[in-house]
Order: sequence, then C-alpha cells, then structure tokens
Amino acid sequence: MHLIKFLLPLHPNSEDMDLVKKLESTIIKADLPEFAAGDNVTVHYKIKEGNKERIQPFQGTVIQRRGNGSTETFTVRKMSSGIGVERIFPVNSPLIEKIVVNRRGKVRRARIFYLRDRTGKKARIKEKRV
Repeated sequence: MHLIKFLLPLHPNSEDMDLVKKLESTIIKADLPEFAAGDNVTVHYKIKEGNKERIQPFQGTVIQRRGNGSTETFTVRKMSSGIGVERIFPVNSPLIEKIVVNRRGKVRRARIFYLRDRTGKKARIKEKRV
C-alpha cells in the first residue's frame, strides 16, 4: 500500500502552474485577428526550402478551431483543382506571418465538417451581415 502512494504522480503546486502560465503568455500571439469557423481566411505561411525562405498564402474556409492557449490550432479547407485540401495551423506558430480575414461566414456550428461532403454551390457559406 505504501508503495502505491509512492508511485502516484505528485500534483503540481500553484507556483508551478504560475510558471506555466507565464511561459505560455510569452508564446501567445496578440496581433491575430478575430476569426471563427465559416470565415474565409488567407494564412501567409513561411516555407523554408534549403537555405531560402518564402511566404506562401493559403486561402480557404476555417472549418474548426480547437484547443486553447499555446496549443490552439485551426483547420483551413480549400478546393484545389477539384480536390479538397485541408491544412492544420497552430495559432501561435512563429511560421505564420499574418492571417487576413477575407469574409465572415454565417454558420451555426463550431465545427463545419459537413463541408467535406459538399461541392460546388452546395458548399457555399452565407456571408455574415454587419
């Protein structure tokens, strides 16, 4: 019985949690625009090829945002030559140069995976009226 208590992991105390929060606050980007599922965005992403570095824009519809803090990610879907392409980006990645919100979409869900089954006009999302 005493051996089991010894092998149980220790609970982190509040000082350790404060250190984690301080470290996360240095990683989190503050200059990102507000965007959610259904929005059409362009993500300018740095790509390194050998010793060269270039910025490649990836434009598509945000189909989900998940996680929080430093581990938050979002998935962008676009159609390329009739084939659906999805890419998952970490929100706080240093490789993201900037995110531009092209259109705000009006959807009733946080994760719009139903777009995967639709093509053409059926895959359209209404624009949010301001």
